[in-house]
Amino acid sequence: MKTDCRIGLVQMESIVGETERNFRKIIHLAEDAQRQNISVLCFPECALSGYSPKDASEIGANLDSTWIRRLRECSQDLGITLLVGFVEQRIDLSKPCISHVILSPGEEPSVYHKVHLGRSELDYFTPGDSFPIFSAHGMTFAVGICWDWHFPESAAIYSLKGAEVLFAPHASPKIAGDRNEIWLRYLGARAYDNSVYLGACNLIGSNGRAKEFSGGSLVLGPKGDLCGQSLMGEEGILAATLSADRINLIRSPERASMRDSFFLADRRKELYHELIELDIPVRRTEIKE
Repeated sequence: MKTDCRIGLVQMESIVGETERNFRKIIHLAEDAQRQNISVLCFPECALSGYSPKDASEIGANLDSTWIRRLRECSQDLGITLLVGFVEQRIDLSKPCISHVILSPGEEPSVYHKVHLGRSELDYFTPGDSFPIFSAHGMTFAVGICWDWHFPESAAIYSLKGAEVLFAPHASPKIAGDRNEIWLRYLGARAYDNSVYLGACNLIGSNGRAKEFSGGSLVLGPKGDLCGQSLMGEEGILAATLSADRINLIRSPERASMRDSFFLADRRKELYHELIELDIPVRRTEIKE
């Protein structure tokens, strides 16, 4: 990282089919983030369009839409990089994507498409097929959406590509349990194993279609340590300043302490071919005559 960076993680309510309402809320939160000197602000999965897989074909926008153009103008006016989740309609695909658009001042929009779809999403969305990294405000970062983070390989790829910060926007319902508690079970490992900062956030409240979200936001350090979390049950921003010196020391070839180890630097990739060759064994059930 070239310099310390102040990031923000948003938990917000997003109503399916009420894009204008959601948009205005995003703008309001972005203005609040500017007052807090936040440089990169991450919104939850599908924050702009609302999250409802069965309604996916009827909602959403494309990258050339008025909504994205206006968000781009907001990013430019405020001097903030916005990471905004939405349902992306694409003319080249029969089903939309769950996407996150990256809008930085003076830059063309970039986008990440959710690679690992949950089972309830498979019938309604097209999965992404790449792991891009992005740069803004002196740091290199990547985005994974919700279910993506249950797959350790994604975080390793991002770190090996140079990502210093991982963003984990979610649309996790209340029925799945308390997000902050569950995240601490596995997101800390993603940060620790790959020597990255990690920021997670979630939708909160109702989607207007009988689904309730639990909220939650937290920031983890590159040793899996908890740097900050929000326990409030309402909309808002969790802000955290990420230290460049801390991660640069870990990533430095001259690091002298085991405490500062960058584990991926010592991996033996020539032995890992089984990782892509092996699969889950299928259990055979006995057939009774």
